[in-house]
Order: sequence, then C-alpha cells, then structure tokens
Amino acid sequence: MSATASGLARVSRFYEAPVGKKVVMAVTGLILVGFVLGHMAGNLQIYLPVGENGVYAIDKYGALLHASEELLWGVRLALLASVGLHIWSAIQLASASNAARPVRYVKQNPLKSTYASRTMYWSGPIIGFFIVYHLLHFTTGTVHPDYKYMSVHDNVVKGFSVWYVSAFYIVAMAMLCLHLYHGVWSMFQSLGFNHPRYTPLLQSGAKAFAFLIAAGNISIPLAVLTGLVK
Repeated sequence: MSATASGLARVSRFYEAPVGKKVVMAVTGLILVGFVLGHMAGNLQIYLPVGENGVYAIDKYGALLHASEELLWGVRLALLASVGLHIWSAIQLASASNAARPVRYVKQNPLKSTYASRTMYWSGPIIGFFIVYHLLHFTTGTVHPDYKYMSVHDNVVKGFSVWYVSAFYIVAMAMLCLHLYHGVWSMFQSLGFNHPRYTPLLQSGAKAFAFLIAAGNISIPLAVLTGLVK
C-alpha cells in the first residue's frame, strides 16, 4: 500500500512540474495524432466504388468499427481521456506562463515563433467546438438534416451538401493544420528529440503531415459540393 502511495506521489510531483505537463501533452498529443491519421484514412474510403453487393466501402468500414461495441467504447473513452488531459495540461501551462509574466511585453518579437505557434491558444478551442459539432453531426445525427444509422456514405453526402456546413468543416481543418504543425514538432521536443541537426527535419515533417491531414479531410466536403461524390 505504501509503495503504491509512494508511486502516486512521484507521478503527482512529476506532473506538477512544467516538464511533466509538457510530457503529458506530448503523449496525449501522440495518441490524438494517431487517431486523426486513422480517422482520415477511414474517411477517404468515401472515394472507393460500390462493391459487388451494392454496399459502399465506407459503409463496410463503419460496420467494422461497430462490430465490437465494447472495444469501440473503450477506444472512445481512451480518446476522451486523452483530449481531457491534453486540454487541462495546456490550460495549466498557459496559466503558469501568464503568472510568471503578469505584465505583457510592450513590443512582442515573433521572429523565432511561427504563425501556427502564435495561434495555438485560439485554434485549440475552435477545434474543440468542431469536435463536439462533428460528433453531433455524424455520430449521433442530432444536427444532421437526414441522418440514417450506419448509412455512412449517404450521411456524408447529405451532410456536406449544405454549403455552410462544408465551409465550417474546411475552416476547422485549416485550424487543425496549424495546430498539428506546431503541436507535432513541439511534441518531439517535449520528448527530448531536440538537436540543431534534425530539429529542422522534424519541423518540416510536421508541416508536411499537417498539410496532408488537412488536404485529405478538406477534399471530402469539396468533392461533395462539386458533385465528384454523389
């Protein structure tokens, strides 16, 4: 019992330090990045043709995800915990930074920062709002104009046929691109991968990854609006 209490105390002390919060953000960010990549890969099946049995590939994918409700809910809870810890750590780090410097600089010098890094604190809330809307739109169907359970292809087409919904998704994906760009390479720094030789490569890789995710996701509402996907 004392060993368990001692271990929890060490974990608590580690998290209370700024480096602990950064590591939590990095690890949870890695989990969320993996989900974003897998989610996009699954959604891009919207471009695959109808199978011989008349079922869309993306509908088969949706059915596969629901094959085990226990596993599905386990993944959902893990993602929810990761999102919660990620946001909470970010808030605490921002509060600590503001407390350490209560008076803002008269003139800020953004030469060593990127536009993505300077927008992290407001791109995050926008993405958070988007996640809630996305779940209500395609998971529960609460805000969908004609939602049909497990009819993924039809739900996507009908949902993105509303131009202002597609516009909101595109803006949200642009914000996600900025957030991923700064977040991914910062994640490597927090985990100790920081060296003048390969940090620029990691930063370039983070930029390419962010644009890949944004382009893949943005292509879907655009394909629906232009009639490429019907």
